[in-house]
Amino acid sequence: MQRRHQKMIEEAPSPAVSPELRREMGEVALKAMRGIGYNNVGTIEFLLDEKGNYYFIEMNTRIQVEHPVTEQVYGLDLVRLQIKLANGDPLERTQESVVPRFHAIECRVNAEDPRTFAPSPGTITGYHQPGGYGVRVDTMAYEDYRVQPYYDSLVAKLICWGDKREVAISRMRRALEEYVIEGIKTNIPFHRRVLEHQGFLTGRYDTRIVDQIMSAGAEAAARSDGG
Repeated sequence: MQRRHQKMIEEAPSPAVSPELRREMGEVALKAMRGIGYNNVGTIEFLLDEKGNYYFIEMNTRIQVEHPVTEQVYGLDLVRLQIKLANGDPLERTQESVVPRFHAIECRVNAEDPRTFAPSPGTITGYHQPGGYGVRVDTMAYEDYRVQPYYDSLVAKLICWGDKREVAISRMRRALEEYVIEGIKTNIPFHRRVLEHQGFLTGRYDTRIVDQIMSAGAEAAARSDGG
């Protein structure tokens, strides 16, 4: 899920991709990397259209923001593996052993207004992050931490996983309810709206869903003001 080409929520395995298509796309990615002799962590990105055709977009030769999703789904430590590769050490896993174990969802918690998405820098006056099995928080935030206006507004990455997509969604809902960040505005309320949206719950959504949710919210607010 993205807004203005900026990712907000990532999940895997994608509900739009069948196991057969996932294997085919994986083989294409592996063939490309073997062809150039690539020996590091990297990400190949594809776009999928309504007919199930996929198209190569780009390759990022680095760790991605959403790498915790891959780690929780496959039980890997990508940063550790990248260091081992740089040291010339062999990988401990074969390609055949890399199979999805869980479904994982990541919400990017940004310091921004949840309705207008305007930046909201400032000092965090209260902070409590969620926890428990199936919940992971990657962050540098703490009480009295000052979010600067000069950089990316990302404050934390909230990752939840489970043996089924429904379990991951349920845990993410709970985690978002437990997450408290005071003193600045964050997009946590918007993430809650997304996880209640029928399109997301059914897995039938595309890159336009954020605009659709925002439009529905604006219409509801206009009706409320009119009443």
